[in-house]
Amino acid sequence: MSKNNPLICDIETGMCETADTTATHTSENKVSSDKKAIRVIYYTDPICSSCWGIEPQLRKLKLEYGNAIDIDYRMGGLLPDWSYNSGGISSPADVASHWDEVSLHYDMPIDGDLWLEDPMNSSYPSSIAFKAAQLQDQQKAILFMREMREMMFLEKKNLAKWENMAKAAKKVGLDVSQLKSDFEGKAKDLFQEDLKLGQELGVRGFPTMFFIDEAGNQEIVYGRRPYAFYEMAILKLNPNASKSEYSKKWEDLFKIYPSLTAKEFSELSGTPRADSETLLNELTEQGSLSKFTTKNGSIWRKI
Repeated sequence: MSKNNPLICDIETGMCETADTTATHTSENKVSSDKKAIRVIYYTDPICSSCWGIEPQLRKLKLEYGNAIDIDYRMGGLLPDWSYNSGGISSPADVASHWDEVSLHYDMPIDGDLWLEDPMNSSYPSSIAFKAAQLQDQQKAILFMREMREMMFLEKKNLAKWENMAKAAKKVGLDVSQLKSDFEGKAKDLFQEDLKLGQELGVRGFPTMFFIDEAGNQEIVYGRRPYAFYEMAILKLNPNASKSEYSKKWEDLFKIYPSLTAKEFSELSGTPRADSETLLNELTEQGSLSKFTTKNGSIWRKI
C-alpha cells in the first residue's frame, strides 16, 4: 500500500495527508480575523476519516466556546481522482480495511465496505457541493456536511454521485435546484479559492485548524487531538475567553445535535463511554431514540 495514498491516514497523529507537500507553512503567516474574537480556519474534506474522528471534540468546542470563535470551513481536496500522484496510490479496496481500523481507533462508526461496494472516484464533487451549500446558508451547509458524512461513513453511500448529494441537501432544507446551479457554476471557483489558500497556508493534511486572533496571531492544531488541545489554542490567544455552560441532559443535547454517536454523547454529556452506550440503548428501547447500527458502531437519532 502506497504511503502516498491520501486516504490512508496516520492513526496516531490523526492526520490525512495529501501527497503534494511542496507548500511550506510558516507561523509568520498572518491571516486577517474578523467578527468574533477568534477566527478558526478549519481545513477539512467530506471523505476525511480523521475529520469524522474529531466530530465529538468539534461539537463540544462549539457548545463551550461558540461565543468566542467563528469557524470558517474550507475544503482541502483530499482525493482529486484515482490517477492522483502519477498512479502512485493503490486501489479503493485498500482503503476499506483502513477505514475499519480508523473506526475502531477513533471510536466513531465507519463502514469501510463502501470502498468495496461502491467506491468514490473523487472527493471533489462533495467538496464543491459543500461550497454551493455555503452560498445558500452557512448553518445549513454544516448540517449538509454532517448528513453527507453520515450517509457515507455509516450507510456506505457514494457521495461523488449527485443523487446522493441531492438527497442529503433536501434532508437539511437546502434548495436542491439552486444547489445544482451553484454546483455547476460559482461553487467550483470557491473551491479553487479554498485550495489556493490552503496551499498558501501550507496545509498538508486534514483536519488542520488555524486559530487566529484579531491581531493575526495564530495557533495551529494538526490532526485529531484530544479536546484540551483545541481549548488550549483558544485560551493561548484569548486567556479571558469564557466557557459557556450548557445542559448535559440527553433531551437537550439531541435538540442541538439530532444525531449522536456514543462517543459524541460521552464527550458532550461527560458520561463515561460505556455508560453512554447503555443509556442510549435504553432510550432506544423506550422509543425516544432510533438507532442505526453498522459493523463498527452505531448512531442514535431523535425520533
